[in-house]
Amino acid sequence: MFLGKKIYLRQLEKEDAPTLLSWENDCENWRYSETEAPYSLAQIQQYIEIASDIRQTLQLRLMICLNAHAPIGNIDLFQIDFKNKRAGVGILIDKDHREKRYASEALLLLESYVKEHLDFIQLFCTIRSDNKASIQLFESSGYEKIGVKKKWYYCSGKTYDAYFYQKIL
Repeated sequence: MFLGKKIYLRQLEKEDAPTLLSWENDCENWRYSETEAPYSLAQIQQYIEIASDIRQTLQLRLMICLNAHAPIGNIDLFQIDFKNKRAGVGILIDKDHREKRYASEALLLLESYVKEHLDFIQLFCTIRSDNKASIQLFESSGYEKIGVKKKWYYCSGKTYDAYFYQKIL
């Protein structure tokens, strides 16, 4: 567990399956992810069983929690590259808990973990150009926009650029 001032990060637990299922199957969240179809409860449960082995899965999902173990979101490392000491990062905060700086604190806790325990030197993310909240989060957290992928995303008849951000730890 990684303890902050307002939140803490913890490993996934079996009891998190219904919460993860609701977040993963919320079509509004699909706008900013690669998700195209709903997940089943069995798929989520299977993922939770193997999720803690980051060397096997090359990803790590942690729950962002307030007091009393209540999850309000999750933060992910993906495309973990142990050789080159880097990983992608993604974050989701439940609609009821957005704009309260929980994402900023979770990102700081995750950065501390990857520096101290994984000895990584950088994190990166790709953000759709219309995702103003994520752009603001990552820029205010010291991530630098280093590239643009033109018309990278297609949604509801429109195309959106993808911004590539990186932070050297």
